[in-house]
This record gives sequence, structure tokens and C-alpha cells, in this order.
Amino acid sequence: MGGPGAVLRTEHVEQRELVSWFRQTFAGVRILAIPNGSQRSRTTGAKLKAEGVVAGVPDLFVPAWSLWIEMKRADGGTTSAVQKDWHRYLASIGHTVLVCAGFLQAKSDLTAHRAAH
Repeated sequence: MGGPGAVLRTEHVEQRELVSWFRQTFAGVRILAIPNGSQRSRTTGAKLKAEGVVAGVPDLFVPAWSLWIEMKRADGGTTSAVQKDWHRYLASIGHTVLVCAGFLQAKSDLTAHRAAH
């Protein structure tokens, strides 16, 4: 979001900022990234798939809170059908999934989630 000439921050930048903030704010609570989103060679993709990497899994996981975070750009990110399927599955087994459009929304949603639990 922004005025004319504003640079659209990538999902990578938004996620990196969130992880940094999270680790400072919730010291001792672990957060980890799920390596699903980057472009890879066919060979690397096949190796990762054989190791268990699955498309659609949310970007981040907070094990202590059974919380998954799907990061999107602050403006223009969309959730795919396979991601929505994963979100429904995770909710069905008692986990929480937050879909966040950028760092600021993720920070707000995580703060609210923590206050409610």
C-alpha cells in the first residue's frame, strides 16, 4: 500500500520482518519457516518433494501455539485453492491458521491471538 511510486514489498521481505519482530517480542517461543515457496530446479523440486515438502502448507509455524501463518504481500497477495485446503485441514485438527497481508497485519493478528490465548 502506498502512494504513487511506492515500492511493493515482496512476501519475503514481509516474512523476514515478521520473524525478526516475533523473535524479539516472544523470546523463547520458537517460530520456523516451511520452505515451500521459492523457485527451484526440477531436480531440487523432486528431491524436496521426496523428502516431504508439500505445496500449500503455510509459510510459518509456531509449535508451542499450534499456530500456522500464511504470509502474503501487503497488497495483492492471493490464497490458492491448495493453500485453502491445507488451512481447512489444519483447523479441523485444532490448529489455528492466520492469513496475513504483510508484516503490519501479521504483527497485529499475532498480538491479538496471543492476548486471546
